Amino acid sequence: MSSSQFTFSIYLLTFAFFLQTIFGVSPPLYNICSGSENFTTNDRYESNLRKLLGNLNYQTPPLGFGLGSVGWYPYQTYGLALCRGDIAAADCKACVNEASNKIHKRCPYDKGAIIWYDNCLLKYSNKDFLGQIDSENWFSLLNVQNVSEPTIFNQKTRELLSQLAKDASFTVKKYAVGELNLGLGESTKLYGLAQCTWDLSTTECFQCLDDAIGQLPSCCDGKQGGRVVGGSCNIRYEIYQFVSA
Repeated sequence: MSSSQFTFSIYLLTFAFFLQTIFGVSPPLYNICSGSENFTTNDRYESNLRKLLGNLNYQTPPLGFGLGSVGWYPYQTYGLALCRGDIAAADCKACVNEASNKIHKRCPYDKGAIIWYDNCLLKYSNKDFLGQIDSENWFSLLNVQNVSEPTIFNQKTRELLSQLAKDASFTVKKYAVGELNLGLGESTKLYGLAQCTWDLSTTECFQCLDDAIGQLPSCCDGKQGGRVVGGSCNIRYEIYQFVSA
């Protein structure tokens, strides 16, 4: 897949949440089609991909993560799905199912694709990427509002997310959330999240999250909230609580 970095304003997120509230639909945050290799209708790769997506729809919701492969070279396909660590199994199932349907429409003949939602991630490829950090596919989201004391706020943000990166790396679910007292005018607390796909080792998870944290100055410097989202991990911080208690 090609390298991508995009920044979207908080207004797009607000509109997405409006749609979810009114229609019960959460639009994708972003997606990437590989664009390098394609398959044709009704060939063996398409059949294997459909089986893989079906397996992920079944396998992922109970635990929040699923992975696998179907077929043999040159028609083998690999995939994984990850749900945010705080969501219920029913919401996880709905998100993965929607992701499977949507990515087929957006990347109908691509042998590799990835799609992100607020509640889940779905990724597949004809190349075996399992157990490897995806260092190519990244994008960012930010709250366009500035903080009044950016230097202190940025330091606190990095402090919180660095700790969460360590915590997530050592947990079975590769997921951690936390909060930090700010003592600033905008808010008394800063909330954060760090998560990796479960196929990464402890060291790989921490490296991925550390790389994500390293991208914050270029996307979210001095902003009240932001995310750096990749194919293997993601981080987020806000001045409001955004995960389920």
